[in-house]
Amino acid sequence: MIVQRRAVPAVLAAAALLLTAGCSSDGGGSPGTDGSASPSRAAPGSSAPAGQAAEETPPAKGSVKVVRTVAEGLDSPWGLAPLPGGGLLVSSRDDGTIVRVDEKTGKKTVLGEVPGVSAAGEGGLLGIALSPDYASDHMVYAYFTSASDNRIVRMLYDEKKPSGEQLGAPDTVFRGIPKGFVHNGGRIEFGPDKMLYVGTGESGDTGLSQDKESLGGKILRLTPEGEPAPGNPFPDSPVYSYGHRNVQGLAWDGKQRLFASEFGQDTWDELNAIKPGDNYGWPEAEGRSGDTGFHNPIDQWTTAEASPSGIAYAEGSVWMAGLRGKRLWRIPLNGTEASAEPQAFLEEEYGRLRTVVPAGGDRLWLVTSNTDGRGNPEDGDDRILELRVT
Repeated sequence: MIVQRRAVPAVLAAAALLLTAGCSSDGGGSPGTDGSASPSRAAPGSSAPAGQAAEETPPAKGSVKVVRTVAEGLDSPWGLAPLPGGGLLVSSRDDGTIVRVDEKTGKKTVLGEVPGVSAAGEGGLLGIALSPDYASDHMVYAYFTSASDNRIVRMLYDEKKPSGEQLGAPDTVFRGIPKGFVHNGGRIEFGPDKMLYVGTGESGDTGLSQDKESLGGKILRLTPEGEPAPGNPFPDSPVYSYGHRNVQGLAWDGKQRLFASEFGQDTWDELNAIKPGDNYGWPEAEGRSGDTGFHNPIDQWTTAEASPSGIAYAEGSVWMAGLRGKRLWRIPLNGTEASAEPQAFLEEEYGRLRTVVPAGGDRLWLVTSNTDGRGNPEDGDDRILELRVT
């Protein structure tokens, strides 16, 4: 049975915490290619789906320019939320803290530590998001791993208080998402409909992904108060889509269509167009499948090329950050299909890339992830970069 708002979570079996094999998420043990384009990837379609009017498509080839380094010296950064009046909130997975970065000067101010975070493996303080009514309520939402589950809380942010004391007591709005040493999901975003979308992982228990009564291996859609959102595909359920392995990125295009990135195991990572109620195949399918009961990805990559994390939509393309792949992918779109072959940028230049967020127009914020225990940090890591893209 689905465990919803304020329900007591089940205690996970210790064995589930040890399921690390085949975890492409952070460049774990599965062998991959040398990073070259996979010749077995089918060329993506270039036309709009049947019955859909043709849309203006971006150029087949794009560009990325690193405009500047915004900030340095971040510890295990994971989520990033731009403030409407200026400033960037950044979560630290391992420290359990949220820091405000002045995007003009790079100055860092600690808001405070989120109580209850139990960081281990891929778990800890993960995604953050601002309330859709942030201008009036000043609420910050956070997804984190506790001692018993993954959960979502919201906290009042009062910047007038001293550094370290600016976060109010957390109010738990949703709990009971399965936790594990791996595959904790963690990305949260408010959509154009002002509902909260949540990417979860199957915590190493592959059977959860196909179980619509489980919160693991899903995209959830909630009200800001943590209830199943009106119009969800399954009655009285927060589940929006299922059959996922470990959803790590969520983004919408200009027509309010949702896209999600997902870690594969040994073979294929995915970028998906999300349709409510659809089954995305895991564990029966990894990447494209001939089974018509599963929704095929827009495109797929070997785990060495990608291990995708955050995604953002800008200039007609989805931009996808790669952890093990250590590169930024550009996937130009025509509707919900790729309009040209994906392009890779910044290969091996900044190490592992965790989060990418729109910065307005042709700009993106990009967060590196070299201090998370699986990277090779250099002086200055981790960083936030400002990019100009086409």
